[in-house]
Amino acid sequence: MQKKKRSRLKKLAIWLTLDVVVAVTIVGLLFYNPSSYNPAPPAPPNPDGEPVHRYISHELAPTLYNGAQDRRPFEMVIRADRLNEAIAGMQWPKHAEGLTLSAPAVLFRPGRVVLMATANIESANLVVTVEVVPEFNDRNYLNLKVAKVKIGAMNVTPLARTLARRKYQERLEMGPVDSQDIRTKIAASLLAQESFDPVFRIDDKWVRLQAVRIAEGELIGQLVPAR
Repeated sequence: MQKKKRSRLKKLAIWLTLDVVVAVTIVGLLFYNPSSYNPAPPAPPNPDGEPVHRYISHELAPTLYNGAQDRRPFEMVIRADRLNEAIAGMQWPKHAEGLTLSAPAVLFRPGRVVLMATANIESANLVVTVEVVPEFNDRNYLNLKVAKVKIGAMNVTPLARTLARRKYQERLEMGPVDSQDIRTKIAASLLAQESFDPVFRIDDKWVRLQAVRIAEGELIGQLVPAR
């Protein structure tokens, strides 16, 4: 009888130990801080009083505007380091549905864009990583494929895709949206994996994003006149 009791206690101890190990592993994965996560420090107020970082207002915007007006193919080169400086100058944190996002960072890795931020969930700070792969189909439509979503080191991609589709559907059911707005198209692609014609208006001209090449540290978009 004593042997059976000791045996049951031993099995119980083993299962309890396994439960603790699993719990500790999950917590460790969730609170893992990727070494690649190095957000730019918050930027001081712009001394010129401009609401937009100079990298956007003085470099990217003029390149986009002049290229559209010339009505010839042109390239847009976006550097990750400068983009992160601009993002750090925005107002953070951002709040949405009980979630607080802060300290964002963007990485350009070969073939993909990596978005990272600290998410405060129920007073716990967790690093969220989203990897996006831009893909063009045979109609030259663009899909911003969400290839991976991680919380800490834990891969939650299937769950994130399901939740994203549900949120997108709920938004559609709330009322009409401007389906021609490029921001709506981008949101539909990210949340519901819907491809779209990447044509957008710059002042009185229309341009199309024809191709995207992502190298380490920079993204190069090839644009052509449209309409």
